[in-house]
Amino acid sequence: MTNWLSAGLRPQAVVANDDEMAIGAIQSLKQAKLLLRTIVAGIDATADGLAAMKAGDLKATVFQNAPAQGTGAVDAALKLAKGENVPSFVWVPFELVTPGNLTNYLGRH
Repeated sequence: MTNWLSAGLRPQAVVANDDEMAIGAIQSLKQAKLLLRTIVAGIDATADGLAAMKAGDLKATVFQNAPAQGTGAVDAALKLAKGENVPSFVWVPFELVTPGNLTNYLGRH
């Protein structure tokens, strides 16, 4: 992000592959005094990401429900071991986290 800003780029939004990358972008945008004009989102709903959201810096993140993913994988493996049919895709929906529902995700990791 710092390199892009130094090159004169002024993004309107940043969608990072994880919350730590989003926090790095936030730090660069703050230093350049551009954070208020840029929407930043991350993925993973980490404790640091949620703290950045609570501070008003991160606008969105995505909670990946690891316990539900694990349960889905084990359930599918057990069914396969028993010779039962399983769907080719076990869907565990990601959950959008915003300032509006932030409190539902605090402490879930």
